Amino acid sequence: MESQSIYHRIILKVSGEALQDEVDGSIYDEKKLKDLAIVAKAAHEKGVQIGIVVGAGNIWRGRMAEKVGIERSTADYMGMLGTIMNALALQSVLESVGLDTRVLSAINVPEACEPYIRRKAVSHLEKGRVIIFAGGTGNPYFTTDTCATLRALEINADAIIMGKNGVEGVYDSDPRKNKDAKLLRHLTYQEVMNRKLAVMDLTAVAMLADSPVKIHVFNMSNPNGLIDILNGKEIGSVIAKE
Repeated sequence: MESQSIYHRIILKVSGEALQDEVDGSIYDEKKLKDLAIVAKAAHEKGVQIGIVVGAGNIWRGRMAEKVGIERSTADYMGMLGTIMNALALQSVLESVGLDTRVLSAINVPEACEPYIRRKAVSHLEKGRVIIFAGGTGNPYFTTDTCATLRALEINADAIIMGKNGVEGVYDSDPRKNKDAKLLRHLTYQEVMNRKLAVMDLTAVAMLADSPVKIHVFNMSNPNGLIDILNGKEIGSVIAKE
């Protein structure tokens, strides 16, 4: 029998880039999608209730809007629509490995997914379904980091698990630019805000400052990373109130 998870309910935050094919640049990589589904299934089998928030960086980024002259609010709505596309792709792959999955969107797209209603989301989780939160917060000027924070607080999640591309956790400087960057294992929300560390949108961090929710940041390319975290193994970085 598998060991019990240290968390009962989590938000898994996945960047859009984590789904992208790095070889040909296409928006989806079959292996990455399947690997994510297998990891999610392993977590689900430990009794963990899982909500997923996915970005849209594989489809649309703000700098593209600036380049072609699209104003900010419209560009943000385009990004929200991109998260719905990614959520539907993830739903299909999760269901292919036997996970009952629902997409709940902050933007109303009734032909494709359910509207986000907090009580309905909690009900789905309690019935053992995986939830994918799409459409961001439904408002421009807010990132999917803020969406992850907001949903974590609304559904009383224990932790937000953030998978990063090619980095092990939170560093004191950009490890892609500074080979001597130091991995920071334990941080408080106040330290992240004071030092303006690039973990997530600082608005999202501020929302968690007085909450019991923890953030775990780990390397998404580590296939066992999520399960290691759920088993209580110290990997990556942990951010908490104190």
